Amino acid sequence: MNTKFKKYMIIIALGLAGGSIYFLPYIKYVFYDAHIFSMNINNTQSGLLMTIYTIGNMILYIPGGILADKVSPRKALVYSCLGTAALVFLYAFSMENFTVSILIWMGLAFSTGFVVWSALLKTVRIIGTEQEQGFLYGLYYACNGIAAAVVNVLAVLVYQTGGDMKTGYFRACIFGGLVPIIVAAILMIVLKEEDCNSSVDDNEPKFRVSDLTKLLKTPIVWIISIIMFCGYGYYMSTSYFNPYLTEVYGISVVDSGFLSAVRTYLLLLLAPVGGLIADKCFKSTSKWLCTAFIILAGLFGMVLILPANINSTLISIYTLIPGAVAMMTYGVISSIIPEVGIPKAMTGTAIGIVSIVGYMPDAIYSMMFGNWMDKYQSAGYNMIFGFLAITGILAAILSFVVLRYTKKHTIQSEELLTSGSEQ
Repeated sequence: MNTKFKKYMIIIALGLAGGSIYFLPYIKYVFYDAHIFSMNINNTQSGLLMTIYTIGNMILYIPGGILADKVSPRKALVYSCLGTAALVFLYAFSMENFTVSILIWMGLAFSTGFVVWSALLKTVRIIGTEQEQGFLYGLYYACNGIAAAVVNVLAVLVYQTGGDMKTGYFRACIFGGLVPIIVAAILMIVLKEEDCNSSVDDNEPKFRVSDLTKLLKTPIVWIISIIMFCGYGYYMSTSYFNPYLTEVYGISVVDSGFLSAVRTYLLLLLAPVGGLIADKCFKSTSKWLCTAFIILAGLFGMVLILPANINSTLISIYTLIPGAVAMMTYGVISSIIPEVGIPKAMTGTAIGIVSIVGYMPDAIYSMMFGNWMDKYQSAGYNMIFGFLAITGILAAILSFVVLRYTKKHTIQSEELLTSGSEQ
């Protein structure tokens, strides 16, 4: 990059893209009750939409990652924004048709996953040095969080103008479809083709399709995938504090919606803090993750022993604490990839592989948690939070494994590129 200013402008533009295109796929995280009511579906059906979306992403992540190492990130991002906007508008006018909604969520796997996801994260990596990866990934997620928080808070305000739940939800969807169109125009102005390529070392070997096999045979890639699974699981599961507060503690839908927007998106402002902690204090992303996951396990475990008569304001504030730690954790997990030495030329494909496992909570958790909520009512939340506490312990152990690995067996780019041909 020519200047730090240009670098940060690009990060902001990428954050705007990431914060706007995921409005519809994850709309229930802010409008859970309105989403269920307006579509006339139950919790399990809502979870099914996420399962379909996630399965679509899983199928597309690796081919999308390979293409991300070959095509223009700028074009991928612009087309993604425009395609997503079209799907949001289609959904707004057909939300009562569950079959159409299924097709829309399948389409969202193409417009918000496929090439664009790997292209987003690869661009973040190539515009910065190896020494600032934790901070840059954290900064990206912070910009993503700010953008998503603003979009969702404004959508809540638009929702309130509707007069009733269904009309408000429709208007919120229309608003959510307009934003990606504006972002596409911003990307065309800020992100240039040379910005996506200028930081790649010309002496570094280019990605070959045969290198996919080498990455698939690298155990540390799969360990990182499971860590991402646990970290993203925490990130997406903070949304379950939304119905938890309304159903168990009687908080209003509007108040819970604002808290959810803060918890799910605005707290991503703390992602750069997590990056700085990893880069400056712990000198290692994996070392920071060991600590963070232990803290998360304790925080979710504490929910199980909170008194039933606790003040609703206090429990609302408490739900922000695990949300804050989750953001400082999830926002830096991607920086493990450069930490273990995976070459830039393989970044898109590595992200695709990691994402297959890493984002499976959208499929597994959504269906499983939705079933627990439908079957066990309020007791289902104890099952959810207890399960999450256990995953934190698992993630801490695996992060320690990565830490030990990076100390003894840091992958060298040349070794990774040649190991497959020597076997």
